[in-house]
Amino acid sequence: MVSGFSRIDKNQAVSLDDAFHTPHAKRQYVRQLFATIADRYDLITRVLSYGQDARWKARLVSMAEVRAGERALDLACGTGDIAFAVAARGARAVGLDITHRMLQLAQAKSPAARFITGDMTSLPIRSASFDLVTTGYGLRNVPDLDAAIDEIARVLRPGGRLLSLDFNRPESAVVRAAYLAYLTGVGATLGWLLHRDPDTYRYIPASIRRYPGARGVAARMEQRGFAKVRIVPLLFGLMTLHAAERA
Repeated sequence: MVSGFSRIDKNQAVSLDDAFHTPHAKRQYVRQLFATIADRYDLITRVLSYGQDARWKARLVSMAEVRAGERALDLACGTGDIAFAVAARGARAVGLDITHRMLQLAQAKSPAARFITGDMTSLPIRSASFDLVTTGYGLRNVPDLDAAIDEIARVLRPGGRLLSLDFNRPESAVVRAAYLAYLTGVGATLGWLLHRDPDTYRYIPASIRRYPGARGVAARMEQRGFAKVRIVPLLFGLMTLHAAERA
């Protein structure tokens, strides 16, 4: 069952320019952004992934080596793609997202998983209660990356697995500049066409600029209780899968 949710006060809306000033501002911005785009989320993920989103998520689930009866938690679950795929392999799947509308859409798709509203930096979940944690496009959006990784480590049992899919921040300055320019242009166009607001999807390149990138995320995982951390590049390294095990 989807849990309760308090709607964002429009008088407290945060602009893209202010979204990265503080963790609180980013949390508010992400909440208002995903509440705005929820009904078009599946379309946007297909467009911005060049139609590869489903294939990348399928690879994540394959790498997770799901076993029947395991407890699996999908964070920033959106409309439930990964949670449903994990459940189809026999896991007892729970999806968590900060955006209530995303969970309504997920629950309308299938009863195969259970959904709860929550914040990745303060999970409403008992410690050591899951065998597997997955997230698609989640770590880049949290207001405090270290706190989110700490929470994932807390709710995983020892030996439990973490799989994360997200945009990468290319190490090459030239590649990074071209990549971000492309995302900015496409995002502005989609934002205008779908919402009459070009800033709507400019958040993605803005968040990538401030993201530590694949190697930086892997290092933080290792520093915060994870072992066997692997980086799997996708789309010529523009996207990344991380796989890790709770020590």
